[in-house]
Amino acid sequence: MVDVGDKAHTDRRAVARATVRMSAATAAAVRDGDAPKGDVLGPARIAGIQAAKRTWELIPLCHQLPLSSVDVTAEVEVGERDGRVVLVATARTRAQTGVEMEALTAASVAALTVYDMVKALEKGVEIADVVLLEKSGGRSGAWRRDEA
Repeated sequence: MVDVGDKAHTDRRAVARATVRMSAATAAAVRDGDAPKGDVLGPARIAGIQAAKRTWELIPLCHQLPLSSVDVTAEVEVGERDGRVVLVATARTRAQTGVEMEALTAASVAALTVYDMVKALEKGVEIADVVLLEKSGGRSGAWRRDEA
């Protein structure tokens, strides 16, 4: 593990996103709560929050952080031929190291949960990306992904 003992405790925040691509019919079932396992978005949100709290157990050499907040939101987009679920995870702490891994883990596990809950409807569901959108706090300051 990296020694962060001499670093100052600062307010830190990270936001990550995961996108799950699927057919329009599957996305509509998610939106309408008609998946075989029922509501998809509620369990995905809870799974993401639980995962963020356990990041230090899942990722080797990750520090255990006192998380002050974790939130996972989900947006379902249904197009003519395809659809997607966009999951955004936000993690906050006041600590000596950042919460990027917690936000990324939350988004990833939320996406895996969506996959698990719709795989009976469609075998070709794809977790398309997991990306850090922004971070703030600490010595390196603020950073934001340029989505241009």
